[in-house]
Amino acid sequence: MPDVTGDHYFSTKPTAAARPREVEFSVAGRDYTLASASGVFSADRLDPGTAVLLRKAELPAATVGGDLLDIGSGFGPISCVLATSAPAATVWAVDVNERARALTSENARRVGAADRLRAVAPDEVPADVTFAQIWSNPPIHIGKAELHELLRRWLPRLAPDGVAWLVIARHLGGDSLHRWLVDGGWQVERHASQKGYRVLRVTR
Repeated sequence: MPDVTGDHYFSTKPTAAARPREVEFSVAGRDYTLASASGVFSADRLDPGTAVLLRKAELPAATVGGDLLDIGSGFGPISCVLATSAPAATVWAVDVNERARALTSENARRVGAADRLRAVAPDEVPADVTFAQIWSNPPIHIGKAELHELLRRWLPRLAPDGVAWLVIARHLGGDSLHRWLVDGGWQVERHASQKGYRVLRVTR
């Protein structure tokens, strides 16, 4: 049964007991075993949308450097995959949930990326950092207006030649978000569709 609390994965300070567990998954031939806990997004498994994103989007090459961003990192599966795929890059894992950030830091250690995977609150990202890549399985359930505000905050920090990868469930507004991004002046390609999810490739 789910926890009967007022917590959401986008709560700043979850009040539910942590109840630690591990989540195992494989991406691009590499196995991951990451720490998770109650009170964070998809605590018991790799979220299906995240799985589609990591399977269908183009993971950064080993030669990619600079700064990469994971918006709404949860316990850090996307961030950890980015950090292991691009060992020369710095990964910023942004989440409002302090438990999620603590788990991401632990998982950075597990994958040997503690020195270049930074789990931070949104306001802790220096204002002058721009991103070669932005990745997100964005928090749809915060509401459309809040989601749009989130993307308006971070997408303009994409480097001129950068790329953003987003995954959105079609029934939760994947196609309308595509149109909203285009209306905002972004170049958007539906890169893949699988299991009801849209993987969007966004560039300037």
